[in-house]
Amino acid sequence: MNSNEESDQIIAIGDLAKSIGLTTRTLRYWEEVGIIESEERADGANRGYSPYFVRRIKFIMKLKDLGLTIKEMQDLYIAYGEAKETDQMIPRLVAILDKHTQMVDEKVAKLHSLRKDIVEYRQRIAGKHSPPKANT
Repeated sequence: MNSNEESDQIIAIGDLAKSIGLTTRTLRYWEEVGIIESEERADGANRGYSPYFVRRIKFIMKLKDLGLTIKEMQDLYIAYGEAKETDQMIPRLVAILDKHTQMVDEKVAKLHSLRKDIVEYRQRIAGKHSPPKANT
């Protein structure tokens, strides 16, 4: 398939939203905040998305699943730039993912510590409140 054929295959916003499990409102919002783009439709109908933009939307969905914020995605979009060069974006993405990994590690450590505190407190409370022994 050549790039002309690919760009001719515009998917309507409603059809795309349904196929990938998002709402049209989410897609419009992402477009408003500048993390995705849509194609102008020649017939003046609703906005649509070429296969290129569908791939970008799926990438945004993955980044969202990984915990990136809208601001971080905007920064990545800026790094990607008008030249559409992935090489400019990758170092920034790696730095963001490293930061998120560190945040997750910190949360896991805090949760582990909290679990330990809960278990210790439970043992102390349970030890102080033993059931009375029956008289024989």
